[in-house]
Amino acid sequence: MDGTLVNSDAVVERVWRRWADEHGVDFARVLPVVHGRQAFATMAELLPDRPMEENLRDNALLLAEETTDVAGVTPIPGAREFLAAIEDVPHALVTSADAALAKARMTAAGLRMPDTQVTAESVTASKPDPEGFLKAAAALGAHPWDCVVLEDSEAGIEAGLAAGMRVIGVGPRAAAFEATAHVETLERLRVEPAPDDCVRITIAG
Repeated sequence: MDGTLVNSDAVVERVWRRWADEHGVDFARVLPVVHGRQAFATMAELLPDRPMEENLRDNALLLAEETTDVAGVTPIPGAREFLAAIEDVPHALVTSADAALAKARMTAAGLRMPDTQVTAESVTASKPDPEGFLKAAAALGAHPWDCVVLEDSEAGIEAGLAAGMRVIGVGPRAAAFEATAHVETLERLRVEPAPDDCVRITIAG
């Protein structure tokens, strides 16, 4: 969702800058690891000696704060059109946000919520663990190797590849990582019917 369908960078940076200041963490260390992960996993990497119960407590606080702060949340260019193009294709939203935050951000961006969702409450491990993508494939009745993941973050790209799926990196952040393919925005993706009840995704240009 974040960075792939929804641009929430402004609120993510606001919330995490405040957290970093409160805990004496250089904000420059935060941005490279925050995207694509659940907050407690980011905190555990930044403060490895901190008790996990404190990370989980702050995780809940940050989720609540982010759910009410949607200022500057906008759709990624082409997101609305891409969601329309795959409306009749089995697909799922796999996000490190919880269900309330996912709904808040998708609504703020004016995007429809996919029927199948794997949110923070659905998994026991955060990306880059592939659990979320594998659960989505199972819910859709699809083999992992028949799935295509769209991701913007290093953790998300690693999770998709670890799940045995092809990964399209979306946006400038993803360009630095080893996805199967890369697009600047979703505007470059085309979704077309293919033989044997399949779908072909091509990159324009």
